[in-house]
Amino acid sequence: MLDLTQLRSFVAVEQAGSFTAAAERLGLGQSTVSQHVQRLEASLGRRLLARDTHRVVLTADGEALLTHARTLLAVEGQVQALFSDTGLRGRIRLGVSEDFVGSQLPAVLEAFVRSHPSVDLELTVALSGVLYEMQDSGDLDLVLAKRRLGNDLGTLIYREPLVWLARDPEQALATRPLPLIAFPPPSLTRAIALEALGRHGVAWRIVCTCGSLSGLTAAARAGMGVLVQPRSMAPAGLREIEAGALPKLEDVEFVLVPRKDADKALVTAVSEDILRRIRSLRLGESRG
Repeated sequence: MLDLTQLRSFVAVEQAGSFTAAAERLGLGQSTVSQHVQRLEASLGRRLLARDTHRVVLTADGEALLTHARTLLAVEGQVQALFSDTGLRGRIRLGVSEDFVGSQLPAVLEAFVRSHPSVDLELTVALSGVLYEMQDSGDLDLVLAKRRLGNDLGTLIYREPLVWLARDPEQALATRPLPLIAFPPPSLTRAIALEALGRHGVAWRIVCTCGSLSGLTAAARAGMGVLVQPRSMAPAGLREIEAGALPKLEDVEFVLVPRKDADKALVTAVSEDILRRIRSLRLGESRG
């Protein structure tokens, strides 16, 4: 029979990319997590993890096990909630900034399901400005999005530098006016980029607009122009343009903003869970 503790360590290592980061997330020693994975491999008679040059990755057998491991751990959470008097129940309408979709959102949602299996999630992904407008209209209970420096809205999760990205920075910089790939208004990253270019007198034109980060990424990977994104969320296949080639961009801050009249107990519990998860993810990235 599979050991759930061993499965939990296995999934944590896959998510974190290293035994050290996984141990930090689980509150265990690195040697303990390593032993859990070794015992799991021994019980199955298969190697589940391998190291490449940068991180721990799944073998083919590890890939095959991963979905089943997540299912078993999710069932465990549901059973615990079913027989727990303190299990939260209800519905929460969560708005998440488009930036998170391809990077941190999957891990955040997985943690949400495990921690709150009896809570129904209504998820909205949109630009930060759109999410704030929806929350003001009473359509969202909790928003995970960006704010500009100097704004005291919500609870700060972390501060992040914005960077200029392109498939071929030299080619993009040689094109005038500067070709930009951007979210439509009321995008914060768009506004910050245009303000910076305007202050330094850099001519620009927007060659592609899309409300989806996947669409913008496709345009940037096709070499259409320059994209602005938080550094830690830079899509694969794009290179950061070296400092000084374009105006320096203002940092942004990622925050959690609850609606004032939302279910306080539910919003507080979910907010704390998201805060822990994202900060843990970033700690793992910084150590990796």
